Amino acid sequence: MQNPSTVKTRLASLDFFRGVTVASMILVNNPGDWGNIYAPLEHSKWNGCTPTDLVFPFFLFIVGVSINYAIGDKRLDPGQHRKLLLHASRRALTLFGLALLLTLIPAFDFSTMRILGVLQRIAIVFFICAVLYIKTSSKTQIRLFAGLLIGYFLVMTLVPVPGVGPSNLEPGTNLAAWLDTIILTPKHMWSGTKTWDPEGILSTFPAIATCIFGMRVGGFLRRKDLAEGDKIAWLFTVAALAIVAGLVWNGFFPMNKALWTSSFVLFTGGLATAALSLSYWLIDVQHRRRFTEPFVAFGSNAITVYVASGLIPLGLSYIKITTPGGKQPLTQYLYETLFAHHLAPINASLASALAYVIILSIPLWWMYKRKIFIKI
Repeated sequence: MQNPSTVKTRLASLDFFRGVTVASMILVNNPGDWGNIYAPLEHSKWNGCTPTDLVFPFFLFIVGVSINYAIGDKRLDPGQHRKLLLHASRRALTLFGLALLLTLIPAFDFSTMRILGVLQRIAIVFFICAVLYIKTSSKTQIRLFAGLLIGYFLVMTLVPVPGVGPSNLEPGTNLAAWLDTIILTPKHMWSGTKTWDPEGILSTFPAIATCIFGMRVGGFLRRKDLAEGDKIAWLFTVAALAIVAGLVWNGFFPMNKALWTSSFVLFTGGLATAALSLSYWLIDVQHRRRFTEPFVAFGSNAITVYVASGLIPLGLSYIKITTPGGKQPLTQYLYETLFAHHLAPINASLASALAYVIILSIPLWWMYKRKIFIKI
């Protein structure tokens, strides 16, 4: 059970950390030119971990911390469980439905609709972890965390792949890819490939572990029986141990975002814990908040801005501009006119992405100042 000495409070550092993560997500998802991107702003080709690979696990980690703060000690009252579970179900179904709708726009072709994706994974992981938080003890959650990581490692490295042969961790021929092709079928998988899905079925299980990691860190931050300095010291210790464990495990179960390997969970969870702990110390303990508001504005309407960031370029691409070379989508015309003609290709691509994040921050800032928060 949750320590009775814990209480629910607003964590300013969590709002800040969420905002930085969402802004980073938009930045890496919207380069001006996909052929010209700085290496840190690209995902690893397969094994490895770049700064861009940290964004999604950081967000799921934040979901876990948020579950702990949102539900808090209400879980201790069994009479509230049904209400809490219904609320979590509604949020998860709404988010999953919105994700499918975005997948269908603009063609609404159900025959090739991608079933799983980023928002879908967030919805699934959120619901499962909310149920775990409400219905299980912290010790059980820790056991599940360890069981998911060890079990996933054993399944991926020991179970033979039907029709392929021995277990392997290569793209398109590993067990997770085989399961996706059987259940999802290639026509309902990520458009970048028809042999595996980066948000597939089997890799969702270790993604749940990432969220559990966040739940337990959130529970530790809410404790009132420890001095703030002691909390930070313990959390940095946990972060360091997780990072080292991830690096060691990487030697025989390589970090891989597409497979969401156990080493990837530990390494990214450790980094997320360190980042949140540092933010907590500076913002909530030392009260240094002057620089935080622009990012808090992103975090306050995280899902809204993420959805809008994908829809706006899609809508603008249907507007055609007549140029001497023919008609161009408005997005391409703006990129070439404002950036590509004045900067080196890789710098133009980055400048376009940064400009897009800044433009989105304007309505978000306006909404934040007027306390307009769109919740799902």
